[in-house]
Formats: sequence, structure tokens, C-alpha cells
Amino acid sequence: MHGLEQAGPRGVSFDGERAMRMLVLGAGLQGSACAYDLLQNPDVQRVLLADLRVDRLPPFLERFRHDPRLERITLDARDTEAIRTVMGRVDAVQNALPYYFNESITRLAVETGRHCCDLGGNTEIVFRQMEMADSARKAGVSIVPDCGLAPGMVNIIAGAGMAALESTDSVRIYVGGLPQHPMPPLNYQIVYSLEGVLDYYTTPSWIVRDGRRAQVDALSEIETVEFPQPVGSLEAFHTAGGLSTLAWTHEGRVRSMEYKTLRYPGHAVIMRAIRDLGLLGIEPVRAGDTDVVPREVFIACAEPRLYRPEGRDVVALRVEVEGTRDGRSVRRVWQLIDYYDEATGISAMMRTTGFSLSITGQMQASNMVPAGVRTPDTAIDAGAYLAALADRGVAVRELDPEQAEE
Repeated sequence: MHGLEQAGPRGVSFDGERAMRMLVLGAGLQGSACAYDLLQNPDVQRVLLADLRVDRLPPFLERFRHDPRLERITLDARDTEAIRTVMGRVDAVQNALPYYFNESITRLAVETGRHCCDLGGNTEIVFRQMEMADSARKAGVSIVPDCGLAPGMVNIIAGAGMAALESTDSVRIYVGGLPQHPMPPLNYQIVYSLEGVLDYYTTPSWIVRDGRRAQVDALSEIETVEFPQPVGSLEAFHTAGGLSTLAWTHEGRVRSMEYKTLRYPGHAVIMRAIRDLGLLGIEPVRAGDTDVVPREVFIACAEPRLYRPEGRDVVALRVEVEGTRDGRSVRRVWQLIDYYDEATGISAMMRTTGFSLSITGQMQASNMVPAGVRTPDTAIDAGAYLAALADRGVAVRELDPEQAEE
């Protein structure tokens, strides 16, 4: 993987030699954004968008409804033979299904000899995918889990930052998907699955502290992180999943490494109280004459109040890496602030997550990723990847370290 200082030119083309045929599994927000991005590349000959329901397209994909390059396929992710057949028609698979399908989809991709990437979401499953590395190498295909925003983009940036140093002392990663116009009481709107968010709020977070892997409570160790206006002051706290395998890969190599979620101030205290009262529990409790699952009740009550289709979002990201190079201390800071795209109607979360999945898939189909199963921090050329993001208007910028403190 190349360092960040080797970023290529804007307008990166991943394949000028042959047309690419791509399969996007999952037609939700991220899968639809991935399909949209693939269709922007004239070298992509065909995009197969597969899901149980593909009759309705989001507005930004509607203009491709009659485009012969976009083919919608009704497909059940549990139908192994149907998926195997569809995979046989493409060069690479971009898997935007829920995380619990990732292992089975990876196995099918290896069996059919197709490159595959996914959005991750569960570190235990990533480790099971990595057990297929030898089979993937023998099949000559690349498998890259964790290819969204976090994990995904942030892991690529952090990995390249560490690779450019002789030794790394600390890595701090901060990411948040936020409403541009927050509303009480949570100052939050749904930018992806609420159930997924609650998983991260209730699962201990793996970090590296004093050189060793450790777990800390989600929603803990709140700190303030300053971003330029209009984003301003945000709070950061531990949540699960953002580091994914990095905590295992770099145990004993770095003194500290942690991932924290960004929200508007006050969010974590409220969510911690809700959690500690048992309202996010997944074991049934007796309510009157009925057994209910507290989390299901909470989602049923909160989701309609937090889902605002007309709401505009913003993604804030910062990655800080400290260590030594050429015998001197070095601190490098990268930052992204990305907004809902008014021109296309694509949210910031879709741009940073769905586009990231698309870029990874195109790099795989262009033979830019070595065969085997590798996480994005070791598989992806960071320079080419960030240049591709910049070409889409998603600009990750390196800051002067002093500027990051302002």
C-alpha cells in the first residue's frame, strides 16, 4: 500500500483496457449509492443491482431506470444457487447487504472466482472471512471486507499514516454522521440502520492502550473535538466496530489506538441513561400480559421521530497519527467534512460509504488489489483511493497539526 503523499491525479480511471461488469448486492441506501457511482464510470459496462425488492429506486437512480447498463434483479440473499448464478455474470461483487450475510457471500465469491468487497460491521465475521485467504489466493481473487466509512476509509488513512512512520505512538480516529440542523432531544437523525447504531452503543469497544488490546465501555470517556464552523464543537465517545481488526494487527506495535463516534454535545449522556435503564436490552421482559423486547419497543418509538427524509446530513471525520520518522517526532492529521449533495440528493453518509464500496470494487476489477483476503488498510492503495474520492468531491485533507487544535 502506498503512502498518502503518493496520491494520484484527480479523474482517476481504474480500467481503460476492458469493460467491467459489477454486481451490487443490496438496494438500500448504501447499495444504491454504490450503483450510482459505478454508473458514472463509462468503463463499467453493466451494473446488476440485486435485492428482494428492486421495484423502487431512490430519486438519484431513477434517471438510470431505462439505461441498459443498469439491470435490476429480484434476489433472495439466502438463495445460494441464485447468487452463484448471478455472480457468474460479473467481474466483481460489491456487497451492501447486512453484515450477517458477509461470510456466506465471501465464500460464494471465492467458489465462483469473483472479487468481492463489503461494508463489514462485525469484526468476528471479518476474522472468519480472513480464514478463506488461501482459497481466495488459489482462486486468484481479492476479498476486501470493511470497505465503508468506518471501518473502511478511516482504516485506509490510518494504515497509510502509520506506514509512513518508522514507529507509531498513537492513532486516534473520530467519525460521525450528523444532521446539519440538529433537533432535541438527541440532536440526531437516522443516517443508516438505527439497530446498527444501537449495537455500537451497547457493545464494548476494542482499543489498544499501553501497547495492549483492551475493551472499554461504549459511550464512555467523552471528550470535545473542535471542527470548523458551522459544524463546531462535537463530543466524541467510544463505540464498537470502528477499528475492526486494527486493534489486533497493531497490538504491541503502537502505544495507543482508539476509535470514537462524534455527536453533538449531550447525546452520549442521554443514550447512556437509556441504555442503563435496560431500554436497549435484547432479552424479553414481561410487560403486563405480554413479553416484549425492550430494544424493539425503543426502535418502534424512536425511529419515526429520528427518521427525517427531508433532513440534510454532514459527515465529520478526523484521523490523527503520531510517531517518529527520521529520528524526530511527527504528528499528522487528516480531516473530512462532507455534506448532503443538493444536486443529486445523495446524503453525505451515502457518499462516504457507498462511494467507498464502489471505488474498492473498481480497484479490484482493475487488478489493483492483490489476491487473497485483506482488510482495506493493507489491500488498498491509499493515494489512488483518496484521489478517486476527491474526484467525487469527497475531499480528505491533511491539516497542519496546529490548525487541528484551533
